[in-house]
Amino acid sequence: MSVNEQIPDYDLDDLIVVTAPAQLRAIADPLRGTLLELVLERAATVSELARAVGRPKGTVAYHVNLLVDAGLFRVVRTRRVRAIEERYYGRVARTISIGALHRPEDRQVAAAVNGIAEAAAESAAAHAADELRCLLVHARIPIEDVRAFWAEVQEVARRFAQIPRSGDQAYGFVAGLYPTDAPTLPDAAPGEPGGR
Repeated sequence: MSVNEQIPDYDLDDLIVVTAPAQLRAIADPLRGTLLELVLERAATVSELARAVGRPKGTVAYHVNLLVDAGLFRVVRTRRVRAIEERYYGRVARTISIGALHRPEDRQVAAAVNGIAEAAAESAAAHAADELRCLLVHARIPIEDVRAFWAEVQEVARRFAQIPRSGDQAYGFVAGLYPTDAPTLPDAAPGEPGGR
């Protein structure tokens, strides 16, 4: 599998950490999330985005402007078409990470869009058609390994986003790493099989 380092067709940062309420509201909207994903392939005009999502141009322009105001979209180039300047929009960063919110009482509260719930709804048709590829694995591991593993998952997601575009079907990739209440075995006693 090849990776196209030129996707998208404009320069962008690798990462933006969002914490501002306007940014969180901007990415929480499903249509704006779709617009953010579309421009990972290449920069696009409002007209192109409207055609891609099957929504009126005015509606898409409204959402694009919200993304620009939130600092998540920017104009990456312009082109003159019959005396009208056409704007091509792109993301400001390849990866949008949700940071900790700072509350007035100085408590930090993690905020996240539940991509797993969104992916579950989005993948229902693939599940019904027996075309869903899914894994669920539980492991009891130290926090240092969690951080290292998550960095590897982020690299896989970056590579997925850079696979050259072709074909007629779009595919989603979702990953989650979270603490659970899944049962675990106690450590084996020294001298027992598996013990240290």
